[in-house]
This record gives sequence, structure tokens and C-alpha cells, in this order.
Amino acid sequence: MIETVETDAGTARITWLKAQKARLVLALSHGAGGGIEARDLQALARVLPGHGVTVALVEQPWRVAGKKVAPAPRTLDTGWRGIWPALSGMALPVISGGRSAGARVACRTATELGAHAVLALSFPLHPPGKPEKSRAAELLGAGVPTLVVQGGNDPFGRPAEFPNGSYDLVEVPHGDHGFAVPKRAEITQEQALEIITDGVVRWSASLA
Repeated sequence: MIETVETDAGTARITWLKAQKARLVLALSHGAGGGIEARDLQALARVLPGHGVTVALVEQPWRVAGKKVAPAPRTLDTGWRGIWPALSGMALPVISGGRSAGARVACRTATELGAHAVLALSFPLHPPGKPEKSRAAELLGAGVPTLVVQGGNDPFGRPAEFPNGSYDLVEVPHGDHGFAVPKRAEITQEQALEIITDGVVRWSASLA
């Protein structure tokens, strides 16, 4: 089911994949360079409903409008705030999640919106090659249970670069920022996606 939602940043779109006897809603937004067709978002949308988690794939207004460049972070946050009533309207706890820029939005707004938890996929800890420009404060400030899923070769931050904090982290060996793994890796692309979905299934079960 596809739902459009009007926000102060423009029209957003939610694609619902509902679970039978749902106990949680997992809201997932895309990054600044792509949409909900991202391999990790699609894998979670296929798997999580079978584990009692309704998945809401959220397209930010700039993406719905056909623009190729994401707006400023504050505008992304405005769009996320605008879709939150639709996400929380099912009277179930909502996990606020996303990949890359979407993960940053989820972290920045979690406490304000009353998120049950945060799922941060490919959290961009810093711009590539610029570790001194850390965004760790956003992650550490989420204020709710948080799971980071990070590629082992993500140029925006490898798992070993992440600071200590009260969050869980799942590493996808050899994965880049989009969780793509090279053909020479000891795991296949399918196995990489299974690491992501299995990790999120286990973590979400611990939240119930």
C-alpha cells in the first residue's frame, strides 16, 4: 500500500509492507544519493514483515519531487517530522530508521518524536577521507536503543572507527557504503544481505 503525506517540506510517500499480528513498525528512509530501491532497504522490507514487524519505506519530499540533490539536514528533519503521525498512527512502537543521511535524521529526531528505537544503516560517521569531521554526536545523542549496521569497508566510517557508546553494531564484512561486497570476498552479496536482515531481526526481537 502506498500513502502520500503532506509535510512542511513537501509531499512525502510511504510504501507499507504490513505484518500479520504486527508488534512494531520499522520506518526506513533512504540516503542523499538514492531511494527506497537500495538493496538493504529492500531486503529488510522482504524479511521483517514475516517476523511481526511492519515496514514503512519512506521517500522524502525532495525525492518524490524528482530532485537529484538532497536539501539541508534541517529540511530533511522537517520532512521526517511531517510523516511521523502517519507512522505512529497504527498505535504500535515505531523504530525510526534509515540509511546514510536517513540514519542521521533518525538519530537527530528520535527523542523529540518519541521513537522506540533507531536503526542506523551505513551511518555516515564522517565524510570520506575526513575523519576529523565526525558526526558521532548525532549517533551518541539518539537517546533510545540503537543498532548500527555498517560495512567493513565503508569510506564514510569503518566499524573500528566508531566510538564507544550505548548502541549495538553489526558489521557486514567487506561491505561498502551501499553494502556491496567485491566478488573476491569470502561472502556473497546474498550472504551480506542476510547478515543485515538476521541482525535486525534479532535486535528487533529484543525490543519487544
